[in-house]
Amino acid sequence: MNLLGKRWIGLIVTQLLSGKKRFSDIENSLPISGRLLSERLKELEELGVVDRKVFPEVPVRIEYLLTDKGKELEMVINSIAAWATKWGEAAEKKE
Repeated sequence: MNLLGKRWIGLIVTQLLSGKKRFSDIENSLPISGRLLSERLKELEELGVVDRKVFPEVPVRIEYLLTDKGKELEMVINSIAAWATKWGEAAEKKE
């Protein structure tokens, strides 16, 4: 599974680690097109990482949240973030 290797997947999951979000919340927090965000959310849903909840209201409200499988990615994402902090571009500039 090349899940985290796909562009935007890690950042989308990171957004959802803090709790459920609406499509517009995620779209406004990331520099990603709506079309690509929709595509990535569908992929995450198909993989069982994200759950999509539809509320039968007018207008329809849709929220995205991590499943238990998705929540287990938190340690992986935190490890990647720690590595990037230590070895990433900012660390290179210090040397």
